[in-house]
Amino acid sequence: MMWHSRRVRRVTPAVAAAIALSAVASCSAGGSAGAERAQGTPRAEAAPTPPPKPSPTKTYPLSTAPMTIPSVRAHEAARGPGWRPAAGSAVVVAKGSEALADEGRLLAGELKTGFRNDGPVKAGDIELSLDSAGGGAPESYTLTARDGRVRVTGPDEAGVFYGTRTLKQAVRSGGAMPEGVVRDRPDRPQRGLNVDIARKHFTPGWIEARLREMADLKLNVLGLHFSDDQGFRIASDTHPEVVSREHLSKAEVRRILALARSLHITVVPEIDSPGHLGAVMRAHPQLQLRNVQGVPRQGAIDISDPESARIVDDLLREYSQLFPGRWFHVGADEYQALTVRDPQASYPQLARAAVRQYGPNATVQDLATGWLNDRAAVVRAAQKQPKAWNDGFFRGGAVSPAKDIEVEYWTGKEIGARPPAEYLAEGRKVVNLNDEYLYYVLGEPNDFTYPTGRRIYEQWTPLVLRGTTPVPERYSGQILGGRLAIWGDRAQAQTQDQVAAGIRMPLRAVSQKLWAPGQPALSWAQFNALADRLG
Repeated sequence: MMWHSRRVRRVTPAVAAAIALSAVASCSAGGSAGAERAQGTPRAEAAPTPPPKPSPTKTYPLSTAPMTIPSVRAHEAARGPGWRPAAGSAVVVAKGSEALADEGRLLAGELKTGFRNDGPVKAGDIELSLDSAGGGAPESYTLTARDGRVRVTGPDEAGVFYGTRTLKQAVRSGGAMPEGVVRDRPDRPQRGLNVDIARKHFTPGWIEARLREMADLKLNVLGLHFSDDQGFRIASDTHPEVVSREHLSKAEVRRILALARSLHITVVPEIDSPGHLGAVMRAHPQLQLRNVQGVPRQGAIDISDPESARIVDDLLREYSQLFPGRWFHVGADEYQALTVRDPQASYPQLARAAVRQYGPNATVQDLATGWLNDRAAVVRAAQKQPKAWNDGFFRGGAVSPAKDIEVEYWTGKEIGARPPAEYLAEGRKVVNLNDEYLYYVLGEPNDFTYPTGRRIYEQWTPLVLRGTTPVPERYSGQILGGRLAIWGDRAQAQTQDQVAAGIRMPLRAVSQKLWAPGQPALSWAQFNALADRLG
């Protein structure tokens, strides 16, 4: 449809967001007075009739940016009443944009308006439209509120969906979508939450509630760590013997995945190996790594035994088929064979396997790196992008980790961990899960403390990968985003509801810092109050 032009003045969100939404100005006063002649005085001649005065009209202040989490990145202010739901309002999907029908129905339900799939756009309506020819960035959108209508366009379905989240939040925070134009896009392509469902069983309903919460915050990645020493939490057809009593059925997982897909969230499965495999080895104790004295190492599988690779690869292939998303996380952290003073002497079977596979100078570290590369090859063959924890990428050696494996940086403290600039200098892509700010570890063991939204909001940025010091700005383009991570080390320390409450503000702060770069315009107190208004 055609949109009438109107003079607008660009107001940056940094200024606009700090101002509360203004109330619509009242009608200006005005009226006409008729001519009056003195009583008792005869009229000599007819007085000229004055021209009629114009009827009163409403005047509006310049609009301010909608109040949303995360904040919008650009808003062109305009004078006008904005848009609010009214009787007869409807969400209309533009012709040729039928793929947006699900987004339209969801928004109509949330705003309690009607819904039309195609058809004329009338006053009071919201139009959703794909504009793939417009050249916008992935996940970007333009939202125009003008002449009593709203139009949301974007180059892809995700972008239009995020525009509907802005509209929903604007109505909730201020009662109306302010007049003007929002142009918005994320700063980082990966933004999300990681949940350890292996140590602590979370119900399907809890996970689905987190997906809905994430979607309103424009977060797009949910990591599921579902295998560890304490449990294996998704049903398996290839190895049902490894599955814990409390687990998700595949039907439940498919419902979670369907909801995630409708909300433009990718679910990333993780099977951590060669460490953190205690649940698998309870069913296969012969595969547990033992040192030269026969002492077992917790969670560590014997990577010199071909049966270890066979079982893990069976599981990787099975869940690559279940999870349709782009990525698969293969773990690689905290392999206990590498924490001793002399791995070659303590684990001679691993030392022999390293030399056999990688040459006379190869070590146990090289064997572990080869294991990582082999597991990455399995998921790559299933059309998945491999991810792994940063302490599984070792410096030097006869074998190097494959360059296409995304580094999930969480620590600088573990064996094998290196300063983040080293990974970046190698040209690797990195995702930020800095344990200083982003680790919500149940029970707060090992000097962990629960993260606060305020600390993330005021101090952390995607460049702060380790500790509190950012990497040089020149590496910014290699940092793909970040995730807040829930770990169930002491599973009974909090209930599901307590975990949800505990991550509420940290998750909102992460959303803000991954969507809109730079210092937020709102103070922490203002941001916290806005979060309360939005619910």
